[in-house]
Amino acid sequence: MIDLYSYDTSNGMRARILLEECELPYQLHAVDLRKGEHRKPEFLALNPAGAIPVLVDDDGPGDVPLTLTQSSAILLYLAEKTGRFLPTDPAERIVCYQWLFCAATDCATATGLIYLSKAVMPDKSEANSVWWEERLLRQLRVADARLARHEWLAGPLSVADFALYPIVAVRRELVEKAGDLPNLLRWADALAARPGVARAMAWLD
Repeated sequence: MIDLYSYDTSNGMRARILLEECELPYQLHAVDLRKGEHRKPEFLALNPAGAIPVLVDDDGPGDVPLTLTQSSAILLYLAEKTGRFLPTDPAERIVCYQWLFCAATDCATATGLIYLSKAVMPDKSEANSVWWEERLLRQLRVADARLARHEWLAGPLSVADFALYPIVAVRRELVEKAGDLPNLLRWADALAARPGVARAMAWLD
């Protein structure tokens, strides 16, 4: 059995999306960040860093239970476990990694700091929020240019698409307001229509 400890952030949602898309049975445990549940001893025993998501797979490699953190590592683990959503072509797989890490580092950092600068930091600054919004949009414009020539980011549908999608979904208003990301919006709509993605993202409703 797989247990997923997560919340309705883009980092948390991408792990749930892949569980749904891979059709793996799992138990979802909501860790309410706003209530500080990620700082409780029982959660810190799973991840001393106090961050979601955490995946616990009783049937890990070699039939040894596995506890795994970091959303990108979870995506890669589930893809390898099921043999799905990782390109088999070596060149496409490297491109998949490139976009996966872009989503997990550049884009995730920018969207996270939009939230932090507006809601959490002691000295809130609208100018800083706008700066991070523009930084995110610059990255998304690169993705949009890629999607002008390809249906998916890395050739076939892959973990790279599932990694970036929750960020675009959370920042949909910003993307639409930018007005110059038609390919990204087409791509996002195609992903939103997938039943597995829809089930996972229902947490946000």
